[in-house]
Amino acid sequence: MSTRFANESIEELTMKQTANRRFVRNWLYIIFLLLVAIVLVGGATRITGSGLSITEWKPVYGILPPIGEVQWQREFEKYQQITQYQRTNHGMTLIQFKHIFWWEWAHRLLARTVGFAVFLPLIFFWATDRLESYIKWRLLGILALGVAEGIVGWWMVASGLGDSQLTNVSQYRLAVHLVMACVIIIAVLALARRLVEYTEKPAQRSVQRFAGWLVVLVLIQIYLGALVAGLHTVYNIWPLMDGPLIPDGLLYMQPAWVNFFENAMTVQFVHRFFAYVLLAATIFHTLNVRKIMSKTAHSRRTILLFFLILIQAIIGIITLLMKTPIICGLIHQGFALMVLSFAVIHWVGTKGVVSDRRPSLC
Repeated sequence: MSTRFANESIEELTMKQTANRRFVRNWLYIIFLLLVAIVLVGGATRITGSGLSITEWKPVYGILPPIGEVQWQREFEKYQQITQYQRTNHGMTLIQFKHIFWWEWAHRLLARTVGFAVFLPLIFFWATDRLESYIKWRLLGILALGVAEGIVGWWMVASGLGDSQLTNVSQYRLAVHLVMACVIIIAVLALARRLVEYTEKPAQRSVQRFAGWLVVLVLIQIYLGALVAGLHTVYNIWPLMDGPLIPDGLLYMQPAWVNFFENAMTVQFVHRFFAYVLLAATIFHTLNVRKIMSKTAHSRRTILLFFLILIQAIIGIITLLMKTPIICGLIHQGFALMVLSFAVIHWVGTKGVVSDRRPSLC
């Protein structure tokens, strides 16, 4: 009788655990979508040159936009004091200022929304004992990353304010800001996918490791793309660049390492070259997994990942040749997030690590 009671209790706990995981997983998917939205709005903010339109960081009062012409004029006067206005947008009208202001305000509003969407449900799930211990600490880590990302965001904006001679934010800080956002996306999506019940056995350890490295390679490529975007100068031909396949002047700055961060030609060349490296690594991974684990979900995911990266490369070339119109730039950035996300899904899928976790009566 006691054995039957124990078995029934374990079954009930398992059903409760499965339901809790489903709730938490769906919540994390919503957070993931919000994060993608904020990165896309951030991309539009950069492309439209709107990032410096709000010259102060007001985490609480900044939720409300200017109300009435007096407040709008006050915001506009603050913007007129910075270098971007004086060198790039001198003579801008109040109506034109409102256009760039709304992009930056929307970006910050989304950031606040993500903060509330993480913090408030976290309290609820924690208080109602819906979180397993290993999930709690990962969620606290994600929350801490979100706070750090907000600080980095203002650190980035501050690079173009005050006595700065920059007409845009620092490309170094822009790249750090974007990469941190992507790290948070990786953390959220990886945790959500760890809560999936996998039916197929995990892939070989070598496959798991290579899948993890593909996530790192995609993240590096996004970082390089952020540097390209931050430097603004773009060579709009492909596959040649400024004439030859390998242009002159890649290392004209001294010391040489500076070229990889401040020489627009070098940064864009590295971004192009690394795209080929990423594509080649994906092809190798696809062929290897198909050879050792043919007709499995792992193999099917590698094929889809390859096509996503190939499509992203084509989108990048089209965006380049069309001289980066805003819609193409956003599609390119959005598809980069899709590639990153599926690389994470594939990596976690190769591990299949959570299905054997079951509650204990002890």
